[in-house]
Amino acid sequence: MNNNNEALPVMQIGQIEINPDLFKEPVNTDDLPILATRNLVLFPGVNIPIALTREMSLNLAREAAEKRFPVGIVCQLDASNDAPSVTTGLYRYGVVADIFQVVDLPDGSHTAIVHARQRIRILGKGAGKLVADALSARVKLLDDVMPENTAGLDAIMGKVDEVTREIASRSGENENMFTSAVSQIKGIPERLNFIATNMPVEPKDKIEMLTRSNIDGRAKELLRALVDMQEKMKVYEDIVNKARGRMNENQRSAFLQSQMDAIREELYGDSEEEEIDGLMARADESGMPKNVRAIFDRQITKLRRLNPSTPDYSVEYSYLETLLDLPWKSGKSSPEIHNAKKVLEERHYGLEKVKKRILEQIAVLMHNNGRGKAPIICLVGPPGVGKTSLGRSIAEAMDRKYQRVSLGGVHDEAEIRGHRRTYIGAMPGRIIKAMKDAGVNNPVLLLDEVDKLGNDHKGDPSSALLEVLDPEQNSTFHDNYVDIDYDLSNVLFIATANTTATIDAPLLDRMELIELSGYLMEEKIEIARRHLLPKLLREHGLGEDARFTLGDDTIAAIIENYTAESGVRQLEKTMGSLLRKWMLADLSGDAFPDPIKPDDLQQLLGLPRYNKDKYEGNDYTGVVTGLAWTQVGGEILLAEASLSPGKGDRLSITGNLGDVMKESATIALQWVRSHASELGIDAAKFDSNNLHIHFPEGAIPKDGPSAGITIATAIASAFSGRKVRARIAMTGEITLRGKVLPVGGIKEKILAAKRAGIDTIVLSTENRRDIEEIPAKYIDGLEFHYVETAMDVINFALL
Repeated sequence: MNNNNEALPVMQIGQIEINPDLFKEPVNTDDLPILATRNLVLFPGVNIPIALTREMSLNLAREAAEKRFPVGIVCQLDASNDAPSVTTGLYRYGVVADIFQVVDLPDGSHTAIVHARQRIRILGKGAGKLVADALSARVKLLDDVMPENTAGLDAIMGKVDEVTREIASRSGENENMFTSAVSQIKGIPERLNFIATNMPVEPKDKIEMLTRSNIDGRAKELLRALVDMQEKMKVYEDIVNKARGRMNENQRSAFLQSQMDAIREELYGDSEEEEIDGLMARADESGMPKNVRAIFDRQITKLRRLNPSTPDYSVEYSYLETLLDLPWKSGKSSPEIHNAKKVLEERHYGLEKVKKRILEQIAVLMHNNGRGKAPIICLVGPPGVGKTSLGRSIAEAMDRKYQRVSLGGVHDEAEIRGHRRTYIGAMPGRIIKAMKDAGVNNPVLLLDEVDKLGNDHKGDPSSALLEVLDPEQNSTFHDNYVDIDYDLSNVLFIATANTTATIDAPLLDRMELIELSGYLMEEKIEIARRHLLPKLLREHGLGEDARFTLGDDTIAAIIENYTAESGVRQLEKTMGSLLRKWMLADLSGDAFPDPIKPDDLQQLLGLPRYNKDKYEGNDYTGVVTGLAWTQVGGEILLAEASLSPGKGDRLSITGNLGDVMKESATIALQWVRSHASELGIDAAKFDSNNLHIHFPEGAIPKDGPSAGITIATAIASAFSGRKVRARIAMTGEITLRGKVLPVGGIKEKILAAKRAGIDTIVLSTENRRDIEEIPAKYIDGLEFHYVETAMDVINFALL
C-alpha cells in the first residue's frame, strides 16, 4: 500500500517487531541529527524499513545504529532536491526515531530498520557537532493527546478500518497481508499511525495529520484523506467500465483508444480543444511564412490525436508554443544619426575610432532602410573597457531591441543549435532563445565572450557559430529543436572578446575586428567623473548633491595605487567602497574627510595594493627598460644582461620566458656578435665570457616578440660597457638582419611609460601611425624616437 519510494511495502514485510527497551538514549533537542526522506512521512510508534539512497543518509544511519543515538526523520519539501537544508528544504514536523539496524542487500542497496518514538517540530538549525557532515536541527518534542472520552474516536477508527479494507481490496495484490498487519495492532494510536504511514496519501496531507496533537483530530484527517482516495478509485473504475461498455467484438483492437477517450472526457472535458484552438488563433496573427505554417498545421493535427496526460502531448505542445513565440515580424528601427551620435557620446567617453565605425554602420542601415547586410562586428579589448555596455548603447542608438547571449564556457554544440526533440528535456539553442526573448526578428544580439568557447566530445560551438555569423548563410539558420530554417539576416550581431588568440580562424575571418585598447590615466579620470561617480550615487540612492567629493588627484591616486587594469571595473569597485564608508560615517555621525584627498586613501582603503613600476635609472650597464602589453594594461619590463668568465659557449636565459622571447634573445645575441666591430666590441669577449639574460619577476610568465630591441640593447651595453641613456624605454621586434618591426599595444605601453617617469620612447618607424591616432594631450611630455634598424637603436640609446 505504501507509495513512498524510501519505504518497503508493508504487505511484503508485515509489522516489524522491535524491542523498545533497546532505545533509551535521551534526545539532544539542541543538536538532533536529521535524516531527510524524499516522500516518506513517518508517525510515532511505527517500525518500518527505509531505503537509504544517499551517501549522507547511509553514513548517518550507520553511526546512529552503532552508537544507539536517536535521529530526526523529516520529509523534504521537494523530492527531487538532493541536498535539502534544514531551514528551507524540509517540512517543520517529523519524528524522533531510533535506527535498529542497517542492512546491506545483495543488489548493493542499503536499508535501515527504524522505530519512530515521538513527534518533533523543527525550531531552527542545530549545532551540527554530534555528527559531521549531517543535517542538524533544534527541535521541540511533542506528545500525543488521547481524548478523555474515546467513544467518538472508536467510531472514527471503525470507519477508518472499513475504508482501509476497501482500498486494500481495490488495490488488488497482497490484500490479506496488509489487512492482517492492521488487525494485529490493538492500540488505537498505534493502529492509526501505522495506517497513516503506509497508505498512499500525499506527503503534505500526511504532514497535516502529523501536526495534530489530539489523536481524534488526526483520525479525522486520516479518514478524510482515505475517503478522498476511495472516491478517486471509484472514478477510475467508472472510467474503465465506461470504456469496456463501449466495446463490442469488432472494437477490441481499439480498447486502449476508447479508454484514453474516456479518461480525457472525465478529466479534461473540452479544455484541451480550447487550448489547441487558442494556438491556431495565435498562428493566424503571427505572420509566419507559408512553409512554417504548413509544418505548424501538421503538428497541430498530430497534437489533437494525443492524450493530454501523456509526455508526448507536452513535448508537441511546447514545440508549437516555441514556433509561435519566435518573432516573424520586424520591430521598429528608425534611428536618427544625430540621436545615435548623442547616445554614444553620453554613454561612452573616448573610443572615438570605435564610435565612428558604429556610426558608419548605422548610416549604411539608414540608407538601405534597415535591409543592408551588416558585417559582424567583434569588439576586442581587455576586461572592463566597456565592450558589453557598448553593445547595449548600439542597440539604443539604432532604436532596436537588445539581447545578450553569454558564450563563456559553452562547450556543447547543442547550446548553439539546440537539441533534437527526440531527447528528453530538449530545448532550442541560445540564439533561438534570444530571438524569442527579443520578440522581433531585427534585434541587436551581443555574443559575449566569444573567445571563451570550448569544445569536447559533444561538438564544437565555434563551428556552429559559423552559420550564425555568415551573412551569406544566416538567412537559413537551422536549429535542431525548431527543425526549420529561420532567417537571422535582419539581426545585427556584435561579438566581444578579450583576445583573438583563442578564436578559431574561420570564425575570426567572418568578423570585422574593432579593438578597444585600455584607457589612459586622463581618460579614466574623465570616465570616473562623468559616468562612474554619478552611477554609484544613483545605485546607492543618493542625489548628485551628496557631500561626497573626489578630486582628480584623488582619482589618479586610486588608479595608481589600488587598481591594475586597462578598463575601469576595478576603479568603480574601489570608488564604491569609499562611498559606502562615507555613508556609514554619515549615518554614524563619525568624522570623514571632505573632500577625500590622496593622503586619506591609505587610512580608508589600506596600504596600496599595487606598486607601479618606477624607472630605476641608468647606473648599471646591461640594464634596459622595455615596454610590455598585458591583459590588464601596459607595464615596463627590465631586461638585464650580465657577463661572467667562461668559454662563450653558454647563454643563460631566465625569468619565466616563453619560446618567442627566448628566440628573440638568441637572435639579438647573434646580431650583436655579427656587428661587434661596428659597436666597438672586442670580438674576443664573446669567446671568453658567458652571457646571462634575466627578466625580473620570474613568477610572472612572459612572452612575445616586442622585447627584441630591448634585449639587443642590453647585450650591446653589457659587452661594450656603455651605459643606457637616462629615462628611455623601447619596444620593437628584431630580425636576424637587424630590422626593427612594429608591435602592438602602443597605447597601453605609452601609459606604462608615463606612469614610470619615462620621457623618451624608442619604437619602429611603422608604429608612427599608432602614435598619430592618439590625441596630443595624452602624449604630452613624451618624446618618440622612430628607428628602422637595431643599429639606429644602439646608436641612440647607448651613451
